[in-house]
Amino acid sequence: MYQEWQPGKNTRVAIWKVEEPESFFEAQTGLQTDKKSAVRRLEHLAGRFLLQYLLPEMSLDHIEVSHLGKPYFPGNGPCFSISHSFPFVGVAVAPQAVGIDVQTLQEKIVRIQYKFLSPEEQALCNNHAARITLAWAAKEAAFKRYGLGAVDFIRHMPIRDMQVEGKGAVMKMEFLREEPSVQIDLHGGIEADFAWSVTV
Repeated sequence: MYQEWQPGKNTRVAIWKVEEPESFFEAQTGLQTDKKSAVRRLEHLAGRFLLQYLLPEMSLDHIEVSHLGKPYFPGNGPCFSISHSFPFVGVAVAPQAVGIDVQTLQEKIVRIQYKFLSPEEQALCNNHAARITLAWAAKEAAFKRYGLGAVDFIRHMPIRDMQVEGKGAVMKMEFLREEPSVQIDLHGGIEADFAWSVTV
């Protein structure tokens, strides 16, 4: 376990650093996956393992996947979100819709930031790779939270404010894919190897 915390009364979040072999997660979850890539298999199984850790009362066999590829428990089951960026896996669970994203830090993101950040957002990040990665994670977390598909990350999800203090961050986003628009509060952080963000 890399980190585990409770950002709200009924919301739990955990991040795991994968150092175990595939057989460990298969034994712990009773699952197997047919994904071709060894890394993708590890990410999938580790995500289910971490979900099982946070929600031991729920059966992984009950998970269904929406037409947009979003896993969920049918009926009135708890909501959850899973993210992976090897070797890190993050899971958030809550009574209501929730989104989490983790992204490993890579300097090349500076070169492609224009693809998902407006000029105003780029100014907030100041060409700082970790902040750009944090902004990307925030947009991915919001995308997963709302699960609407067909979202333009620049036009529909502008980050209006980003406050980074130490390892922690608080961001405000306007979600324009909804009518009327929705104001979103996001929490996040920048670690040595990755950035993460969560929204409920």
